[in-house]
Amino acid sequence: MTPLASSRQWHLAKRPTGTPTPEDVRFVTVELPPLAENEVRVQNEFVSVDPYMRGRMNDVKSYVPPYQLDRAMDADAVGRVIESRSPDLPVGQLVQHFQGWRDVAQGDASRFTARDEVPGVASSVYLSALGLTGMTAWVGLLVIAGMKPGDTVFVSGAAGAVGSAVGQIARLRGAGRVIGSAGTDEKVALLKDRYGFDAAFNYKSGKVSRMLHEAAPDGIDVYFDNVGGDHLEAAIFAFNDGGRAAICGAISSYNSERPEPGPRNLAMLISKGLTLTGFTIPSYQHYAPEFFREMTPLVVSGEFVFDETVIDGVEHAFDAWLGLMRGENTGKMLVRVGGNS
Repeated sequence: MTPLASSRQWHLAKRPTGTPTPEDVRFVTVELPPLAENEVRVQNEFVSVDPYMRGRMNDVKSYVPPYQLDRAMDADAVGRVIESRSPDLPVGQLVQHFQGWRDVAQGDASRFTARDEVPGVASSVYLSALGLTGMTAWVGLLVIAGMKPGDTVFVSGAAGAVGSAVGQIARLRGAGRVIGSAGTDEKVALLKDRYGFDAAFNYKSGKVSRMLHEAAPDGIDVYFDNVGGDHLEAAIFAFNDGGRAAICGAISSYNSERPEPGPRNLAMLISKGLTLTGFTIPSYQHYAPEFFREMTPLVVSGEFVFDETVIDGVEHAFDAWLGLMRGENTGKMLVRVGGNS
C-alpha cells in the first residue's frame, strides 16, 4: 500500500461565542512532507471528542493550551503506523497519540506511544475503558476522593464515559451504595441494569437535591462531579460529615456566555468538614501502571463493561462533538476514522 501523503483535518476558524456552530471550524486537506529521520506516519483508526475541548476553543490560559486559529485541532487518538523511519515503531504497530481531529497523523516517534493489542476488543479501548476516560474515573474516585469500602457514592453525568466507569469501579471496590444521575429515562435504566448502580434518577424530571435525598436518605460520602451547577449544590446538601468530592467537569456551564453562579451553600464545607478537589489527569500520569494492572484484566474478562457511541467518518467529527455536548452519547463518544472516509 502506498502511504497517504495528505491529511484531512479539522481547523478552528474562529473563536466561538456561546454554543459553537459549523461556521467556527473548517475541514481541510493538508499535504504532508516526506518523513524526516525518526518520524512516523500513522493512519488513525479512532479519535476522541470530549467536553473539555469547548474550553480550548477560547483564547484563555488553562491546563492545556487553547486551539490555534487555522491550525489542526488535537485530541487523543489511536492508529497504526503506515510508514516509519523509527526503529522503535515499525509499520503495523498500534500507537496512541494526541493528533486527533484528522485521518492521518505524522511526527517524531517520541510523540507516539506503542500499545499492545487487547484480546477481544477494538483499538478504541485505549480511548475509553483503558484510556484517559477510564483513568480519569479511577484517579478521581480512588486518589482524589479517596473512596473507601462502604462509602455511599454519587456520580453526576453517570451515563457518560467517565461517569459509567466511576460507578463500576466504585462497585468493584466495595462501595456501600452507588447513585447516578442522567438526562433520560433510558439512561437511568442503563445505569441500573448494565452498569450496576444501586439507584439512579433523571435530573430533568425534578429538583436534583430532592431526588438525591430520596436516593440517599442517609447521605453521601463521595461525589464525583461531571456537571457542576445544581448537582454540586445538591451534593453539598447531601454530604455526610467529612465528605469528599472529585471535581472533574462542569458541563452544565461550558457554553455559557457569562459566569454561572456558584453553589449557594458553600458554608457547609466548613460545618461538615468537606473536601472538594479539582483535578486534571495530566498531573496523575504516574498512576498509569497501577491503573492498567487493575483494569486490563477486568476489561478482558468482561467484569467491567463499557459502551461506545461511534460516529463513522472523520468528516463528521465536529457533528460528533456537538452531539456529545447535547448528551446524545451513551458511554464514550468516538469517531471511527475509516467509516465513510
